[in-house]
Amino acid sequence: MENMLGVMIDCSRNAVLKVETVKQYADLLKKMGYNTLMLYTEDTYEVDGQPYFGHFRGRYSKAELKELDAYCTKIGIELVPCIQTLAHLNEMFKWRSEYESINDCDDILLIGEEKTYELIDAMLATVSECFTSRKIHIGMDEAYRVGTGKYQRLNGIRDRFDVINEHLHRVCQITEKYGLEPMIWSDMFCKLALDIENQYADVDTSAILEKAKLPENISLVYWDYYSEDYDHYVKMIKTNKLFGRKVYFAGGAWTWRGMSPDNAFSMRTTEQALKACKDCGVDGTFFTVWGDDGAECSALAVLPSLMYAAEYKNGNADLEMIKKKFYEITGCEFDSFLLLDKLDTPGGKHHKNPSKYILYNDPFMGIRDCLCAPEDRAFYENLAEQIQSVKETGAFAHIFEAYEKLAGVLAIKSTLGLRTREAYCNKDMAALRQLVGEYDTLLEKVKAFHAAHQKRWFRDNKPQGFDVQDLRLGGLMQRIISCKNRLAEYVDGSIEHIPELEEPMLDQVNGYDGWARIATANVVSHIY
Repeated sequence: MENMLGVMIDCSRNAVLKVETVKQYADLLKKMGYNTLMLYTEDTYEVDGQPYFGHFRGRYSKAELKELDAYCTKIGIELVPCIQTLAHLNEMFKWRSEYESINDCDDILLIGEEKTYELIDAMLATVSECFTSRKIHIGMDEAYRVGTGKYQRLNGIRDRFDVINEHLHRVCQITEKYGLEPMIWSDMFCKLALDIENQYADVDTSAILEKAKLPENISLVYWDYYSEDYDHYVKMIKTNKLFGRKVYFAGGAWTWRGMSPDNAFSMRTTEQALKACKDCGVDGTFFTVWGDDGAECSALAVLPSLMYAAEYKNGNADLEMIKKKFYEITGCEFDSFLLLDKLDTPGGKHHKNPSKYILYNDPFMGIRDCLCAPEDRAFYENLAEQIQSVKETGAFAHIFEAYEKLAGVLAIKSTLGLRTREAYCNKDMAALRQLVGEYDTLLEKVKAFHAAHQKRWFRDNKPQGFDVQDLRLGGLMQRIISCKNRLAEYVDGSIEHIPELEEPMLDQVNGYDGWARIATANVVSHIY
């Protein structure tokens, strides 16, 4: 389907949408003007002869995929499979005895190994059987160390563009066998052809012309979720077109920073990207809804972004008209959804994901305390009231309930570590006694959020994957209990010191804003 306007939903980072939710999503997208829905499944689909592939991951059965395909076809939506045939196979490689022989390094398949292509053939056989569409996205992005592990030991040092291109040709031969039309993410091919680390770098792109011998049946997908610069998008689209193949553009509907969506930023980037796509003549456009680090944000929380993108693509930039149409489709106000963005903007500032780092920041060893401010408490108290006051939530009441409970948690937790440390350093026993009670209050609010979060998850997603949320929130609850008990022991004289509160708080965070880096500076796990 040319002039594709689609949405790709991540069903690989623990939250596998239930069949009913995918149908709901497809209905909404059709009403918004989309014609394509893409399911991103790394190992979360059934493959014949591969019992460990997606084991305990909530994988879609072939019957479920066929049911979804039939439903989407009936309402005029093309359902397109999105899989991985090179990297991003972390969870599959956890089954070492089953898949170690085809692992190059990290999450990357071993190129040139026949067993690799037997697995890929089985993957493609499944999607060929289950999907009406002949389009397929075969991934191949972010394989940063491709050809440098077991492949290099077996074959020596080779030009890595040649290595990945040979693999692409081999995979495309298999797609041709099944009558499929493959597309790939273009980042690795741009990086390796241009010998750069960052695909967005400003370099002489003519080198691509020397290495542009990609398979004839391949299309490229240029993904970019970050820029608000029209000229940047134009430059990158032109760079991708140098390969001489069809070029699609993938933008972002931001759900992957943590708990909260970012509709406002999504709309700003979308506007400039779509202008460039129109002027440069791309072959199709879709928007990604990723679930990095546990898929904690609802995939439905970015419906305003998707509404805006569809209308803007079709020539309507009148925000008031867009909001009116959104209400007619969803039964919920556009601006009500935008309240959920605010969970990441306390005090008007935006530090990536405060809704997540405040939630998991340790009460005694708060790595992110340096980003918190005394006024954050009032901000989140007011936001909880605003979310609770939303009357018309359409079919999304369970989503608003979860975010209202989260705001209640953040109201206390945003300043708890700061106030605990301050009272301890000042030896203010009265303040510390009062704080002991606040730890109890916080615990009850976390329990309430967990219940609402669980309700939201089980309403929209398969149950597999929520175990991670239980582990994280359960660990948080136990940590609150542990810190409260030690604080109480200090106040009543049972212990003389709390060493963590005596260590100076530094003002530099420790990089990536995933759960493991937020919750602790200590070792969570190390997989050999």
